[in-house]
Amino acid sequence: MPRPSGAIDPRTAILEAGEKRFSESGFGAVALREIAREAKVNVGSITYHFGNKLGLLEAIYERHTRPMNARRLELIGEATRIEDPAKRLKAILRAYLLPAFTSSDDLAGGGARFTRMRAMLSAEGNPQAREIIARAFDATTRAFIDAIAACLPGARREDIVWRSQFLLGSLYYTLMNPQRIDRLSDGTADGSDQETAIEQIVEASFASLRALARPDAEPAPEPAQSSL
Repeated sequence: MPRPSGAIDPRTAILEAGEKRFSESGFGAVALREIAREAKVNVGSITYHFGNKLGLLEAIYERHTRPMNARRLELIGEATRIEDPAKRLKAILRAYLLPAFTSSDDLAGGGARFTRMRAMLSAEGNPQAREIIARAFDATTRAFIDAIAACLPGARREDIVWRSQFLLGSLYYTLMNPQRIDRLSDGTADGSDQETAIEQIVEASFASLRALARPDAEPAPEPAQSSL
């Protein structure tokens, strides 16, 4: 029997439902039957398409991160062609942030729901989920850190890693709880204004990272190349 016009296929419905439930309750607390109920399918449909809950999580990450990472690398590549180091650094930061703020309907990003899910999973510390996250993001994040390091002569890589992690925390919290901006500013700032949010995170991260530069220091050794 053909599906009604406008209806999504069961696999997509499961992906959407899994992402919604994981973003609300985390990975460990959500049972397959809850996802099945949300997607209006039976549990067997989930196991048919994804094997188990971990397979579903991996598919959700793959769905978002493949286009997101491609877009990030494209934007970072464009940014690295800017000659002025300060302008280049701001462009690199913006290149990393921009895809995460796109609509959840645009899979080259993910918007608040996917970012909230990522934050929930990071807080849980599930080792299997952590491995999925590492496979999804580590290569792109290393490219991001390399691009930042090229703007900051003399900066220690470990300091750049720390401050890049702080940027990620800012990104998570801004997308998860924009209403707090409205409330604490007594309505003078709009937490849902994505362009302003990006610019504020860029400016804060730029100041934090720029302070690491030591132009008179000996050049840092090139990072070892992975054999993978």
